[in-house]
Amino acid sequence: MACAKYKKVLLKLSGEALMGDQGFGISPDYLSYVADEVRSVHDMGCQLALVIGGGNIFRGIESSSFGMDRTSADHMGMLATVINAIALQDALEKKGMQTRVMSAITMPQVAEPYILRRALRHLEKGRVVIFAAGTGNPYFTTDTAAVLRAQEIHAQILLKATRVDTLYDADPAKVPDAKPILKTTHRFVLEKELRVMDMTAISLALDNNLPVQIFNLSGAGNIRRAVCGESVGTYISAQ
Repeated sequence: MACAKYKKVLLKLSGEALMGDQGFGISPDYLSYVADEVRSVHDMGCQLALVIGGGNIFRGIESSSFGMDRTSADHMGMLATVINAIALQDALEKKGMQTRVMSAITMPQVAEPYILRRALRHLEKGRVVIFAAGTGNPYFTTDTAAVLRAQEIHAQILLKATRVDTLYDADPAKVPDAKPILKTTHRFVLEKELRVMDMTAISLALDNNLPVQIFNLSGAGNIRRAVCGESVGTYISAQ
């Protein structure tokens, strides 16, 4: 069995990743696939926390562009992440994992409130902790929430599982000869405005020397390979 390089990991999942081949919502088959991928890491004994987006249901920043108040739109986006977190919790528990959903917005009927010491205790007991509702504040994305939570729980790395194989030096949809980047720095991402994560999240990762690895969630075994320190996707570090 492969040996985990990282003992405590925060995994960031985009909401769109849960759609599978659908154009909206949650694909049950893909949700089950994600649960299997998470279990492969959990079975190695890693302390594993997750942050999930809500773009498959509602994206606040896009809705604000057509007239909705940004604060209201972002609060709706936070609630979308709670829906995804509960769905993922159900899928993980069906695979035999103990989980806890912790929400930055208080809703005790469906999730625990986010309390750092309680989250750390859950991780120590081998439970998968799903952080929902972003930071609980408008104007901050789930990317920023992922970096923040990773720092708070002292994760060794932030893994961002998304729908692209790697980071490119330009948008491959617009620049046909865009080149893949396998290893780079936070500063390069900021300078080139590559938008693989929002700039606030990358800046926070830079300030706290948090490495970030970006890879395609659809590649079976990619999460496990990243946790084992193998080359997959793009590795972003301070140097």
